Amino acid sequence: MARKILVIGKSGRLHAITRALVDSVSLPEVHVISDVYLTRIAPPERLICGKSDDRPFVEGCVRRIKPDLVVIGPEEPLAVGIADLVTAMGIPCVGPTQELARLETSKAFTRELLTNHKIPGNPEHRVFTTIHGMEEYLREINEFVIKPDGLTGGKGVKVSGEHLHSIRDGLGYAAELFRTGQPAVIIEEKLDGEEFSFQSFFDGQHIAHTIPIQDHKRARTGDKGLNTGGMGSYSCENHSLPFLKPEHIIEAGEINRLVGEALLEETKQEYKGILYGGFMLTKDGLRVIEYNARFGDPEVMNVLPIMETDFLEVCDSIIAGTLNKLSVRFRPQATVCKYVVPAEYPEKMKTGGTIDVRELDKMEASESGLRVYYGAVEEKDGELHLTGSRAIACVGMGGSLDDAERIAESAASLVKGPVYHRSDIGTAPLIEKRKLHMNRIGSEQQTRPLIRAAG
Repeated sequence: MARKILVIGKSGRLHAITRALVDSVSLPEVHVISDVYLTRIAPPERLICGKSDDRPFVEGCVRRIKPDLVVIGPEEPLAVGIADLVTAMGIPCVGPTQELARLETSKAFTRELLTNHKIPGNPEHRVFTTIHGMEEYLREINEFVIKPDGLTGGKGVKVSGEHLHSIRDGLGYAAELFRTGQPAVIIEEKLDGEEFSFQSFFDGQHIAHTIPIQDHKRARTGDKGLNTGGMGSYSCENHSLPFLKPEHIIEAGEINRLVGEALLEETKQEYKGILYGGFMLTKDGLRVIEYNARFGDPEVMNVLPIMETDFLEVCDSIIAGTLNKLSVRFRPQATVCKYVVPAEYPEKMKTGGTIDVRELDKMEASESGLRVYYGAVEEKDGELHLTGSRAIACVGMGGSLDDAERIAESAASLVKGPVYHRSDIGTAPLIEKRKLHMNRIGSEQQTRPLIRAAG
């Protein structure tokens, strides 16, 4: 009898995880809890529509399906303790407990974790629980970033000079965050450099790394417009990025490992899931921008399609604590992901527009270097309708970044309807812009020595 796997989530990330499990050589029976009805993710008999962070609803689904393994995609179910719920029911779960997920749900917790355990990469920062003393600190660091402590869907961070044009603006935004119920506000120094994501599998004791990826948060071509959950991302065939050296990747992986060890020491709980470090390479080396307790969206779509190792085998190793015995390998291919989104996204989360993907379906059927993942789209009366957020991720894979970008761009351009995408992601001019940026700030491309040696 086939193993039953339950995937809980939403967005294109859910589709990517589900497809990777369906493609396992062991041919599991994969069930899905999704926020939209979309049979492109799973057949109707294995698709349950509902909220992934509704504990009673999820518990009922788990009791009915009786899965052998649960895999959690997004942050919201982790934040409310769905992993705790599932584990208490005797079912192994890939996804950290509610306490461990504080790595993402509380920025203050993460900054203090890095500080207390002397993990390198922390920027200059201070955590405030009231507005008292904030003005003096803002004047002291001059250029600043203001972050809410809790989850805001990747859209709550504001930066001086871009969103906040004075100390008064900064104080006003902090006060607004407190009024909306944020328990703390974090003020950090404003850094200059290039950001990248580095995701690692962790089983509580051992770690296995994926590949570095660069995401693009700005909505419009040329890095203009509002911040989004991520308009697309790319990775290179050499499993590096144009502005990184091998030692930067090694250090990012070591920081992920040290964070996993610190969590065990701090909470006495084993972290079983994905450690996602958001890093920035600056002229002074690597800095930790944030941590997430799950795969990134869109970054998961750069990782899973080129992973040679069976993803279900990785999940089983996470549960068993045997990642050290598994070789996690990736094909030497570049990837480019371009998200197709509603025309007014993110300014207006407008729903209801109809899209036509018939030509995209034809290309996917004939192009082996293309993966298409569906997110904020649902089926109604035989048509696909936008639900307001990032709709379809087109992922190109190729022997070079140019090849991968060409496939992704061709695919994204085939989606017809009230949509747009960033045509510049993964292109040579934008990559060159990133490299010139690092040259301009005079990065010495050096890393600092780690506090503890790898073990």
